[in-house]
Amino acid sequence: MTSASADLWERLLASEAVVRVSFFLGVLVLMMALEAAFPRRARNVSRSRRWPGNLGIVVLDSLIVRALVPMAAVGVAMIAEAREWGLFHALDVPLFWAALLTVLVLDLVIYLQHVMFHAVPALWRLHRMHHADLDIDVTTGTRFHPIEILLSMIIKMAVVAALGAPAIGVVIFEVLLNATSMFNHANLKLPRRLDRVLRWLVVTPDMHRVHHSAIRRETDSNFGFNLPWWDRLLGTYRDQPEKGHDGMTIGLTIFRDPGASRLDKLLIQPFLNPPRQALPDEDARPDELK
Repeated sequence: MTSASADLWERLLASEAVVRVSFFLGVLVLMMALEAAFPRRARNVSRSRRWPGNLGIVVLDSLIVRALVPMAAVGVAMIAEAREWGLFHALDVPLFWAALLTVLVLDLVIYLQHVMFHAVPALWRLHRMHHADLDIDVTTGTRFHPIEILLSMIIKMAVVAALGAPAIGVVIFEVLLNATSMFNHANLKLPRRLDRVLRWLVVTPDMHRVHHSAIRRETDSNFGFNLPWWDRLLGTYRDQPEKGHDGMTIGLTIFRDPGASRLDKLLIQPFLNPPRQALPDEDARPDELK
């Protein structure tokens, strides 16, 4: 790589980072404001106990990803474009369609990855940190263990390289994924009719909240983060929680201590196997009954 091309690559990566951070902060602040104005559920735990850990983990995730895989998915896309790697280049797919297909395929991959992280015990131990939050709000949408984030990034990079996905399509997908994850985790009350319409186009807070139920058959549903179609097409869609949104229990049986929301405890949580605590109608996983 020449010095000029290296400088161009660095500028493009820097611009991508600025765009992503700007959208992230904008959506985060907007959702926080809307949650305060139109809350869906009463809080079980104060923001002061939950938010430092939830927001601290996203900062740590970002630093680790940048340190260990600095090129990330968009960097792989730039290399694929420069060297004409991947399916889209082999088929000479026009940029518009390649970008659109990139968003759709990556969204399906993230859905399937999410299902896999629920189905495989070792992966569930990583992912359950996300589910152990005792409330669900916009900050829950940023709460993922660093190892899970790294595994997800590796999967995305492999898919981007195989597709020969254009960088613009990857950036659009990443921005949409971050924004919709915060939106659908928000403790936000939408008018019922609006929710009914929106959930045909995007995963809504009421749709995704079911996924954070303490009842396993509800936890193992509504896996989509961005597009709602995969759940409907692949049989994992659940319309409403059995006990209603006000009556449902958020979180997991084995993690009920509000003090477990501290950043240091979040990091070691996948390696813990605390005693099971009884919650009515909870259907625990076999590896959590030890």
